[in-house]
Amino acid sequence: MSGRDLFCQPRPRRRGATLTLVFAGVLVAGAATGSLPVGERRGDPDPGTTRAAAPAGRDGVAEAAAEAMAEGKSPMEAAERAVSRSGERWDAVYTEGEYAEFEEALDGGYTGVGVSARRERDGRIEVTEVSTGSPAATAGIRAGDRLVSIDGRSVAGLPVTEVVSLLRGDAQDAAVGTGVRLGLERGTRTWQQLLRRARLSTDSVTVDELPGGVTVIKVAAFTKGSGDAVRDAVREAPGGAGVVLDLRGNSGGLVTEAVTAASAFLDGGLVATYDVEGAEQALHAEGRGDTARPLVTLVDGGTMSAAELVTGALQDRGRSVVVGSRTFGKGSVQMPTPLPDGSVAELTVGHYRTPAGRAVDGKGITPDLEADTGALDRAETVLAGLGR
Repeated sequence: MSGRDLFCQPRPRRRGATLTLVFAGVLVAGAATGSLPVGERRGDPDPGTTRAAAPAGRDGVAEAAAEAMAEGKSPMEAAERAVSRSGERWDAVYTEGEYAEFEEALDGGYTGVGVSARRERDGRIEVTEVSTGSPAATAGIRAGDRLVSIDGRSVAGLPVTEVVSLLRGDAQDAAVGTGVRLGLERGTRTWQQLLRRARLSTDSVTVDELPGGVTVIKVAAFTKGSGDAVRDAVREAPGGAGVVLDLRGNSGGLVTEAVTAASAFLDGGLVATYDVEGAEQALHAEGRGDTARPLVTLVDGGTMSAAELVTGALQDRGRSVVVGSRTFGKGSVQMPTPLPDGSVAELTVGHYRTPAGRAVDGKGITPDLEADTGALDRAETVLAGLGR
């Protein structure tokens, strides 16, 4: 298992006093589909759109929170009780600070030290990547170093998600400039390193060119600007050469960005439909996408939410051959409800479907060609058959 001081595994519901950082979870639980009716950022409605009326569940949580505050109780606790009784897997409640972190991540940035890590079989934590220009890079930390402790606490045997939380710090003390002391090992050398957290950017889209001219566009998450990055990569790909759109492990993101990414390969038309309180809405691709270039989309069980939306659109529209394994199956729509104490409840209000009307939630998307291993090689073979 691996993680970064931004990313970790999905967690559908916040419970308990300690937050396990859930960038992936928040993408699928809120921003991935919660941004559908309200623009790019949750809580910041697009002037050209109208927020749908809150369903009874959202009203009920808001009213319970207001009543709790009037009685001198915590609105967040009241909301958590309501969410725990909702039966909805992706309903969740977040503190004001946690929610701000999620929105920061969706903007393509985060506050941290720039370390990615994984837990070895023996329980030790190994640094797997150091972001260029980050505090960790400036301090000389490098991949292969062992992370022994954080602020004096041993990290041996801890889940990577908890290590991530310690690196990031609590919402109250994780601001830019705050310090975190790491205990490190490299071979026989051990040392302590004080790092100052900084505002860092994430590279959600990376582009590589394989021998023969095939362009691989890897999208880790649909954060702000990722859709345009995909379109730019397609425009800059060698003329006539095939493209692999790699959405493996993509936990979702902003639906507006996902639609823009899909538009890179479509000339208008339907991308998905979604419902809020039974009222169906449609998402359409922008025109002038590249409709001729051979395309393969790679997916796996970590392909979720907005990434499934893109996959379903390209598959249903006959634009891409999908290779890999069945996707996660998260197609429900959440919208945020601000509470009186600044915390936020994310509650399920509907579901989305692919252009052919397929429901994704709980089912996922079945690839055209199964490939658990060697998926990229399989994609190249497919592209060769399509004439690249």
